[in-house]
Amino acid sequence: MNMQVPGLVLRELNGVAELKQAETFQKEVWGKDDPPDNSDIMLAIQHEGGLVAGAFRDGRMLGFLFGFPTARPHVQHSHRLAVHQDSRGLGLGARLKWFQRDWCLACGITLVRWTYDPLRRINAALNIARLGATAGTYHESYYGPMEGINAGIPSDRLVADWDLSAPHVDALAHGAEPAPPASDDDLVTVEIPKDLDKLLSTDLDTALSERLRVREALTSAFAQGYRITGFESGTSRYLLSRQ
Repeated sequence: MNMQVPGLVLRELNGVAELKQAETFQKEVWGKDDPPDNSDIMLAIQHEGGLVAGAFRDGRMLGFLFGFPTARPHVQHSHRLAVHQDSRGLGLGARLKWFQRDWCLACGITLVRWTYDPLRRINAALNIARLGATAGTYHESYYGPMEGINAGIPSDRLVADWDLSAPHVDALAHGAEPAPPASDDDLVTVEIPKDLDKLLSTDLDTALSERLRVREALTSAFAQGYRITGFESGTSRYLLSRQ
């Protein structure tokens, strides 16, 4: 359950000064060598129907979210979600995503998509378990070589599909706990590292071998008609079922 955070405000960013603040914030989260989305682009996209939002307390930005329109009016691509290192554990990532859901539904948007690193347990727990997104598309080395916190291994990404009006998503939005996996003899599980950042900083060879192992397991399962429909944070396992 999300902790109470006195004075927390979730809202759209307002004006160039706050968008420039978001540039600095991105560098603080992802590292100064990972280029941020710049304020000019975010301003233009915001004016064309995109979402640029933040979590603030006492005027300080604690979290940031950036989504933009796609070729399909009912679909938004969610490009960035970040929570400052010293503000983690407060449930701000989930809060920002539920803010995004409300905003999108009010605009007639019913599906949000985004990419994330399949080896990051915290992201998998948020995206799949807490929010109720599913995944069935895997991109190898999606961004090419990266810098900052993502340096050292191929930039593989899963595409999370978030059906905003799905009954299980609506239930999660109203405080339901993630449902335990159904008993299914055809269920496939794929374990991921519990702490990718630790591997990247202390054992790059293992981080690379884990990338390749999970890549093979997920792409093979997707090719057989499976889809990620759950995630167990405690065991650090994806749960895949046939669709």
